[in-house]
Amino acid sequence: MEAANDRMVFPLKIILSNEALLWFKEEMEAVSGDAIRFFARYGGSSPLHAGFSLGVTKEQPDEVSVETEHDNVRYYIESRDKWYFIDHDLHVNVDPNLNELIYSYEKA
Repeated sequence: MEAANDRMVFPLKIILSNEALLWFKEEMEAVSGDAIRFFARYGGSSPLHAGFSLGVTKEQPDEVSVETEHDNVRYYIESRDKWYFIDHDLHVNVDPNLNELIYSYEKA
C-alpha cells in the first residue's frame, strides 16, 4: 500500500522520445524484460540541483517510485532518488550531433 500512496503523492512522469527509445535499444542493448534506472548521482550539475547530475543504468528495480514501459522494457526511478525530481517530469531525448542522451525537466 505504501508504494501506491507514494505514487499518488508524487505524480512525476518519465517521457521518452522515439529517438531515446531507439538509443536505449542500440547503445544499452535494452531488450524485452530489461529495466533502465534513472538515478541521482553526486557530481556534475543539472538545472535542478548543483553538484548532482542524472545517471542511467540497466538494472532490475528494488523499490520503484515512478515507471513507464515501452516494448516490455521498464524505465523507472527508485524511491530513494525521487527527491531529485520533485515537482518535475523527466523528458529524455537524444542529441543528434553527439548521439548522447539529453534530459530536460518540466514542472509537473
